[in-house]
Amino acid sequence: MKKSPVWHPFTQHALTPQAIEIDHAKDSFLYTKDGKKILDGISSWWVNLHGHCHPKIVEAVKAQASRLDQIIFAGFTHEPAEQLAEKLVSLTGLDHVFYSDSGSTSVEVALKMAAGYWHNKGSPRTKIIALEHGYHGDTFGTMAAGSRGVYNRAYEPFLFDVQHLPFPEITPQLNPPPLKGGRDGRGDCNTLNTFEKILVENQGQIAALIVEPLVLGAGGMKMYEPHILKKLYDLCRKHQVFFIADEVMTGWGRTGTRFACEQAGITPDILCLSKGLTGGYLPLAATLCRAEIFDAFYAPDRAKMFFHSSSYTANPMACAAALASLAIWEEEPVMERIQNLCAAQSLNLARLEHHPAIQNIRQTGTIAAFDIETENQGYLAAIGPELYKFYIENGVLLRPLGNTVYVLPPYCIRAEELERIYDIIIRSLDHIRHAGAQCAA
Repeated sequence: MKKSPVWHPFTQHALTPQAIEIDHAKDSFLYTKDGKKILDGISSWWVNLHGHCHPKIVEAVKAQASRLDQIIFAGFTHEPAEQLAEKLVSLTGLDHVFYSDSGSTSVEVALKMAAGYWHNKGSPRTKIIALEHGYHGDTFGTMAAGSRGVYNRAYEPFLFDVQHLPFPEITPQLNPPPLKGGRDGRGDCNTLNTFEKILVENQGQIAALIVEPLVLGAGGMKMYEPHILKKLYDLCRKHQVFFIADEVMTGWGRTGTRFACEQAGITPDILCLSKGLTGGYLPLAATLCRAEIFDAFYAPDRAKMFFHSSSYTANPMACAAALASLAIWEEEPVMERIQNLCAAQSLNLARLEHHPAIQNIRQTGTIAAFDIETENQGYLAAIGPELYKFYIENGVLLRPLGNTVYVLPPYCIRAEELERIYDIIIRSLDHIRHAGAQCAA
């Protein structure tokens, strides 16, 4: 078989020689070139909100493509970018929007904003604090902010030093109130005490704290409580340290509210958005900030400008897709769909509650996850590829993070489709136990 020249992300080609070719998609389903149908249980890497090929977004992109395709954004602007910025500002309570093209670049921009602010103020701060197990992207700045491990081990000598706070080991209970948050939890003292100690010992040196609010995605769908997020934010306020919320994955309803920070009652100093921003149609990211951060770069001195760009900054077609996605929130019952999905996830997770192979069942909003008990744990756990293969063979796209299985579907998914995903999950666990018993025999 001839090898494809394409190098795929997060793929070991020696073990996965041939990619699955998708011909088209609609709603919750992907359709392969050879006519197979795959139920998208992870929103195509967490980006698709309303379902594949939603006609309102398709038409908006078509209309924009025939009017303005791309324009340099330095010294120029266009209506979709201006309209989208106004909407984002009104939704978040922040003041300025800097566009880029991916989750990684939105975080790179955030880190540079925070560090650049202190530099331009004449009191440089060089330290960044982050949460243990965090993942913020694959560019060098975002790898530095993320926890050290298999994702970035080869590049560790090139990464700047970041102090990581111990993760608050509190597991949200099954069947939580899907939209209220604020569940009582204890055991966060180590996280908060460590952070306060670092703040006191490094007074005037810390530029920012960066966190994924409520759910750490690629780090294993680890979940923590809104009250911890609020206390971390309060410590930042107390010690005049910028609070960066990486809502690339958690934004746009995934945690049950439009943004995860809402559940803690906070507005971050800097907010990173991407993935669901366009409804999953085109690459676009936005980094929002308070006016005081923008003002630190506003000067007659050209050397104080914000030195960052990407060639496709605020691409008009991507902005049009984002505007169409936001219009869907206004014109269709998106929050009702989210509430229904939250409830349906809880009901289906309950089916797994007493399975002997499953531990640490958890849910935040529309995100459901659990761990499979196995000797080999973590992202490289051997069970991950085995499960992925079983799911695909049975017409479901789930992509385990090692021994962690999660379900994160588009909001249009039907109850019977979600039930089918969990049927396949249960079958996969029985399949693995049976295979393991055969090997032992």
